[in-house]
Amino acid sequence: MAEKKSGIDQALIRDLANILKDTDLTEIEVEQEDLRIRVSRAGTTQYIQAPIAAPAYAAPAAAAAAPVAAAAAPAAVAGRNPANTVNAPMVGTAYMAPAPGARAFIEIGATVKEGQTLLIIEAMKTMNQIPSPKSGKVTEILVEDGMPVEYGQALVVIE
Repeated sequence: MAEKKSGIDQALIRDLANILKDTDLTEIEVEQEDLRIRVSRAGTTQYIQAPIAAPAYAAPAAAAAAPVAAAAAPAAVAGRNPANTVNAPMVGTAYMAPAPGARAFIEIGATVKEGQTLLIIEAMKTMNQIPSPKSGKVTEILVEDGMPVEYGQALVVIE
């Protein structure tokens, strides 16, 4: 019989914690054979009940807005101070509110504080809050509710 490995690979846990730190993620989970490790930042992870069914958004309106948003995305970064732009730390779906029909986290002209939630990116059925990296005024919101986002894509401009 094969002997089962005892103990947990602490180097793997340190590596996962470093990935969290380097990417500003709030949680990461790895599964290998019969071992599952989840590392999360204490005090910053907040679970939000997400609807399992598709959001109650009008599909024709979303479909009509998608080409406009996609066409505007490449031009959205040009001419901006990168220090004022909040970029997506992961690939996923952006949500501007904690639930369909709820009030949006931010709006243009709103003043935000460092660490305040700007929006949520759903990735692999996990809701990831995207915090403001600094205090300031929201001058532009470059994504729409329910819009897919890519890693590094500009999301919000804070002056």
